Amino acid sequence: MKTNLSSQITLTRIPKKYYQPEDVFELSRVTRFEKIPTEVFDNENIGSIHVAHEIASLIKEKEFAHEKCVIGLTNGKTHVGVFNELVRLHKNENLSFENVVFVNLFEFYPLTSPTKGCLGKLKELLFNHINVLPQNIHTLNVTVDKSDIIEECKRYEEKIKELGGIDFQLLGIGRSGNIGINEPGSQMNSATRLILLDNLSKKDASELFGKIDLVPISAITLGIGTILKAKRVVLLAWGEHKSSVIKKTIEGTMDDTMPASYLQSHINAKVCLDLSSASELTRLSQPWLVTSCDWDDKLIRRAIVWLCQKINKPILKLTNKDYNDNGLSELLAVYGSAYNVNIKIFNDLQHTITGWPGGKPNADDTNRPERALPYPKNVLIFSPHPDDDVISMGGTFKRLVDQHHNVHVAYQTSGNIAVADEEVIRFLAFIKGFKEMFDTENSVLEQKYTEFKDFLLKDKKKGDLDTREILNLKGLIRRGEAKAACRYINLPSKNIHFLNLPFYETGTVKKGAISRADVDIIKALIAELKPHQIYVAGDLADPHGTHKVCLDAALAAIDELKDEAYMKDCRVWMYRGAWKEWEIDHIEMAVPISPEELRNKRNSILRHQSQMESAPFMGNDERLFWQRSEDRNRATAELYSQLGLASYEAIEAFVQYRF
Repeated sequence: MKTNLSSQITLTRIPKKYYQPEDVFELSRVTRFEKIPTEVFDNENIGSIHVAHEIASLIKEKEFAHEKCVIGLTNGKTHVGVFNELVRLHKNENLSFENVVFVNLFEFYPLTSPTKGCLGKLKELLFNHINVLPQNIHTLNVTVDKSDIIEECKRYEEKIKELGGIDFQLLGIGRSGNIGINEPGSQMNSATRLILLDNLSKKDASELFGKIDLVPISAITLGIGTILKAKRVVLLAWGEHKSSVIKKTIEGTMDDTMPASYLQSHINAKVCLDLSSASELTRLSQPWLVTSCDWDDKLIRRAIVWLCQKINKPILKLTNKDYNDNGLSELLAVYGSAYNVNIKIFNDLQHTITGWPGGKPNADDTNRPERALPYPKNVLIFSPHPDDDVISMGGTFKRLVDQHHNVHVAYQTSGNIAVADEEVIRFLAFIKGFKEMFDTENSVLEQKYTEFKDFLLKDKKKGDLDTREILNLKGLIRRGEAKAACRYINLPSKNIHFLNLPFYETGTVKKGAISRADVDIIKALIAELKPHQIYVAGDLADPHGTHKVCLDAALAAIDELKDEAYMKDCRVWMYRGAWKEWEIDHIEMAVPISPEELRNKRNSILRHQSQMESAPFMGNDERLFWQRSEDRNRATAELYSQLGLASYEAIEAFVQYRF
């Protein structure tokens, strides 16, 4: 079973010469804008193994010299792959940790249970599985009184000095550019200290504690100055949601608005990335600025769109001088003139636009993104949560239904943890009123009403998990909202499928790994419906990870079914919208949305009442989901208009996944 096919999506569009040059001369050329040495790997797994082996080599080197190896660590999803490989090296290749001293980068304060903090997680992921000596694990004492915090910080700094300093500091990066808990405003010479957590840091820590309101209000962290004293610093970042902050860290100005940028001053620092987190670096996003390019249709489109935006011209008004003045003379050499390039890209973009996402019957489909036949098509839309379908492709969803295709929607997870307790209480009150109107003697309903209400209002303490019955109630609320949205779109109830994939049903923010059971559920549905079109959420910028797992589960199922006869006539389209939109150079189908259709889309999103202002997982974007969706759809339409194409109210964009 292939469980990480989403990582291959990027590989289909980025030549290796841009991110892993063959020689030092080419490396020097493509990295000219990068102020920290940076290595880019095909995926997170390869990068994690590389870093783990670098750590292992240092440990062996120190062991040979009969010296202690001092390693600074912190917990977090970013480092799980590194820890897993270190454990494997210990168990299978006899890597010893007896000479290793570990220093915890930061710890939350106050912390009533040591198992909940960073050290507890490090023990769970690493320390409990290797032969490190207990006395060689150092962390901050977060049980001290507030009046003793300053002394505790000084003690920790002295301990690090006694150890001879940190030999290897492993770092992650937060979405505000923080390293450790050194948030924006931290100074370059800062030492170990207490920092109050901002909302973004609390959201990042919510998975560790189960809920955001359980995250402590502060943390004690090594300062920037202390981190910079480490002999070797390696920062890791994986995933598209880190791409923007990574570009600012590596190519931007070194200042306190981006604390990670201070690594630019370190003589022995390095950043390790996967292709997704590196996607905004110049060598990947605008390679023509740093090297000669292998021009394909998508790269040409990206370059032309970039040029149009830079000089504020539509495509058909670009001149030879525009190309020559902005580093794109190579294209003139290939195509002979600006006119030839312009008309090619203009037509290319024009052909992405269609009002018939399922294909227009009885029409010439030579230059259309979807084939005309068969008609009507069997269409299967996969939605990670019970609202991603309408948030990200609600206009297209309704078009497919209105154009009489046989549309089915499959909600991959219940979305139950995203329902607030207040929503359950509101529905319980309705059930009680309903019972009193029609069945006053129903003792079972009366008992359950009292039991659930007392649990939520009296018995449930901060940190308590919901019971399975409460989770089922929350899932029922999400299910009812999804059905209401589908009714608004005129989708029959028999075409709605709730898959409840097992990986999600843990009852906490932390989810399980993708499993055979998840993939088999999806395979069974695909085999039953035999779709001509499948839509999946390609929104890999989702900071909570559920979208990626759902995408990987769907792609794994598709991969295992690809040799079936019905799959030979199936196309897979990826949508985005909840977190980030497709870049225009990758868009292969653009579905225009009229003002009326955009209002209808908003109304279908609003059927998901529990996910409006009270939704706990909005991410770093403070706008409501319908607002961010409309803004992104309008921005895509505006970009098409600026490039000289037709002007629409909004556009939903799709990229084809080729299996």
